[in-house]
Amino acid sequence: MRADLQAWLTQAEDPGIREELLAAASDPAAVGERFDGELSFGTGGLRGVMGAGPCRMNLYTVSRATFGVADYLKSLSDAPSAVIAFDTRKNSPLFALRAAEILSSQGITVRLFPGPVPTPVLSFAVRFFKADLGIVITASHNPRAYNGYKVYNARGCQITEEAAAEITKRIRTFDYFCPFTPDPGRILMADGEVREAFLRAVRALSLYDPGEGERPSVVYTPLHGTGMGFVPDILAGKAGQVRVVAEQQAPDGDFPTCPYPNPERPEAMALAVREAERQGADLVLATDPDADRLGAAVRGEGEYVLLNGNETGCLLLFYLLERKRELGLLGKDPTVVKTIVTSDLVTEIAGEFGVCVREVLTGFKYIGEEMDRIPNFIMGLEESCGYLVGRHVRDKDAVSAALMLTEACAWFRSREKTPLQVLGELSERFGFFRTALFSLSAEGADGAARMAAVMKKIRGEDLPLGLKGFVRTDYQKGLNGLPASDVIQFRSGGEKITLRPSGTEPKLKLYFQTKAGTAREAEARLTELSALVMNAVRKSFS
Repeated sequence: MRADLQAWLTQAEDPGIREELLAAASDPAAVGERFDGELSFGTGGLRGVMGAGPCRMNLYTVSRATFGVADYLKSLSDAPSAVIAFDTRKNSPLFALRAAEILSSQGITVRLFPGPVPTPVLSFAVRFFKADLGIVITASHNPRAYNGYKVYNARGCQITEEAAAEITKRIRTFDYFCPFTPDPGRILMADGEVREAFLRAVRALSLYDPGEGERPSVVYTPLHGTGMGFVPDILAGKAGQVRVVAEQQAPDGDFPTCPYPNPERPEAMALAVREAERQGADLVLATDPDADRLGAAVRGEGEYVLLNGNETGCLLLFYLLERKRELGLLGKDPTVVKTIVTSDLVTEIAGEFGVCVREVLTGFKYIGEEMDRIPNFIMGLEESCGYLVGRHVRDKDAVSAALMLTEACAWFRSREKTPLQVLGELSERFGFFRTALFSLSAEGADGAARMAAVMKKIRGEDLPLGLKGFVRTDYQKGLNGLPASDVIQFRSGGEKITLRPSGTEPKLKLYFQTKAGTAREAEARLTELSALVMNAVRKSFS
């Protein structure tokens, strides 16, 4: 028996972990999946499949990470404090309590939420309690087998690369089974005061108070997650009626109705759309388990149309800018922050209002970092259904996005327009942009090696992927003031293609954008371009 496996069997007290290891012990491949390497700690903290061993999310990988975080935190302050939150996934309360116990054992005062709350509430709470650091136990929109451990700095923003590297260095000095003695006196409960303060901050973002006949009827689903405790309350007075999808209302880490609880995916939205069809609702809203991403669908001619993240973002942006200009609230040097893979229609809309657009790498942590450099921050957005309106948090926030999209739909109605008509008008004015995202799964060490090989091959070719006339931009060594990142982008006119390994899942992601004079032309070109590139990448990937 491998020494590392034997060590875990000897020291792990969790009976479920021991049972899993004993079942896997006779299978070298199963043992290798759990012990050949370890979960890496980055700016997104830890994220992985739950299970036994150093390659899985479990009490002991959480413990080791927390000892490293505690050591780092004590280097920042003589009297350090932290806030810990968790979502509705399996083991999330257990992992959160373990983190709180270890921090308390190291002389750190902890505010622990007694129940599941959205990730943006954790970001808010760090600033609200003037804490030095925040931790949230969540795997966001990942499949149900996953969980994660994200760390936030004192500004309520996900930690930087430098902080992640320093924490990683400290984590490696600790064992998975370090003993500790909790100090209950240092573990305080984060009470309802912070919830009410968060909701007040979100309501303060409102720009329009709709009349009775303007309020859209809404069907909402929390996808078994944390949004249920926040979104229906925040929509009061903005929506005419809010119906919650009963089958997805209760918190449930098994996610029985949507094993992949990602509101970007049509199957995750299916029950909500079906309920909207029964009710004749105007708007469908969905939040992922930690309520930082917002999915949406709107009523069209005879059917409901699922909006992609770019379309929802552009509707929100247009409403914000038009309404702020109408109220004289745009102010001096208004600025929007978007990721490099988000639709360039954002730039076109912002330009119409004289608004500056700054681009950052993919990942909302970069938007969170950038916004504090901007005196007049209007909005941050990314194509993967992540939006931030206002400055109350430093991460994407589906609670405020749900409020503002509902309010936007009411304001559009006051001008006798639907969301789809507004999108059509934006296309007529700025060009028809179409976008798509494809992912290639790459599980395990072999998958990571294949992704690296594909990226290396593309970097080394004179005419990569058969793309004539496109200009290649490589972010590997940092570019335009952005940090180094394993991202390659190709541009030609209004078209762009971006390739990058995902930071949260074992996938190679490919983003496409086309632009044309009509919707049909843009869609045809999107089909042509994505087929060309995907065929070439799949050959290299196999």
